This record gives sequence, structure tokens and C-alpha cells, in this order.
Amino acid sequence: MPTGDLETRAERLREVVETPRRAFIPLPDTQVIERPGWLQLITPSLRQGGLNEVAYSALDEKEADAVIDETLEQYRRLGLRFRWTVGPDCRPADLAERLERRGLRRNETLGMIRGTSVPAIPEGDITVEQVDEHTVEEYSRTMAEGWEMDPGPITAFNRLVLTHPGRCHELFLARYRGMPAGTSGLVTFERSVYLLGGVVLPAFRGRGLYRALVTARLGYAAGRGIPFATVHSRASTSGPLLERFGFETLCRFPIFTND
Repeated sequence: MPTGDLETRAERLREVVETPRRAFIPLPDTQVIERPGWLQLITPSLRQGGLNEVAYSALDEKEADAVIDETLEQYRRLGLRFRWTVGPDCRPADLAERLERRGLRRNETLGMIRGTSVPAIPEGDITVEQVDEHTVEEYSRTMAEGWEMDPGPITAFNRLVLTHPGRCHELFLARYRGMPAGTSGLVTFERSVYLLGGVVLPAFRGRGLYRALVTARLGYAAGRGIPFATVHSRASTSGPLLERFGFETLCRFPIFTND
């Protein structure tokens, strides 16, 4: 796979902000709405979230309120949990304030990047394995428990991920003394992997599992000659941890949800 350096801050910022917008595999019922200045996903089968989002919105200031209200009504009518990412290249400038006024919940997010060369996970109580068809149900149950979601739709989606002909997703299951304890994933691009979905079950937190999941994914990328890893992390939770793991914060932006 070809790789290349991201020499300037502007190049790294594009890799952090723009590239992850393509980190999705649509389900059969996913509607992808794309036009200049707009990328939106609607997936009725995933009512609790996932593949329901406005990933990019660059709106005309005079038309913004109408588009916002129409979009919120779409998700409300279908009863879907969704998110709206207001990245640094979204507009109008007060888009976040307009969404906040409509009662959406704001989560501050850090756009982060680092190189993928890391030491191996030390042997001990923690192991991390790549998920296959034999462990996808166990992975999905653990993921659903961690995110407090229905495992049925998640299992169906994860099976699709593993069998997709253009597969660029990988799933990772962490165990503590053999017990399933945490999950995460990544999406492979030309010059980076995008890390997503990391969660550790409450009973196993504080034991190094989150770090092990990050390290395993960085090692996966490094072993395939992919030089960078990017992530969108919650500023109040995973962000500080990832900074300690060597990730550089390039930007800060809000993601809104309707929960």
C-alpha cells in the first residue's frame, strides 16, 4: 500500500478532519446524502446510533436554519439517535450555536494524530486479538455492553464489516485473564488509520486495557507500513489519555447528539 509523509500541519489537519468522513460501510438500508458542502447518513435499522450522522455541513448562512430544522425532523420522524459533527471547515461560523439552541447535546472533541511506531504489548494479564467470524459475536456482545446498546443490530453490522469485499475495517477484542473486557476498531486509509469505537467494560477499567487496545492498533498499522494514526476523542475522557500516549491535538471541535 502506498504511503507518504504528512509534512505540514495543514496536511496533517486534512488527514485528521477530512479523511475520517469516509470511515463508514453502509448497511443495505443506509441512505448516503452527498452534495457540495454536505455529507449525511441515515440508517433506520440502527436506531440507537451509528451510521446516522451529519459528517460535513458547509451551509449558506441564509439557508442554514431551514436545512438544520429539516434535518432534525428527518431523524426525529424516524426515531433515530444521531450526531452532527461541526468540524473546523464547517459553516456558517455560528453553526454550533444554532444546533445548541435547538437542544442538541454538545460534546467537545479533539482531532488528534501520531506516528504508528510503538513497542509491543507486554505479556501478562491483557491480550488483544483481531476479531474474525469465530469471535464476532463475543466482540459484539462486549461492545454492546460497553456502549449500553442492543447487541442484535451491532452484531449484524460487525458481520458485514468482516465480509465486506472492499474491507478496510479491523476489529479488536481485549481480554483480561481470558475474559472479554474491551473492544475497538480502525479504518485503513492510504496514509493513516482512523481509530474508533474504543470502550472498556466498567469492571476492567484502570488496568491498562484502553492503552493496550491503542497500542495493538498502532502496531497493526506500523506492520503494514501505514505511518500515521488519527482519532476523534472526547476532550473530557479519552483525549487526555491519548495525549499521554503521544497523540498531538491539531484541532478542537464540537459533536452534537440528540440524547
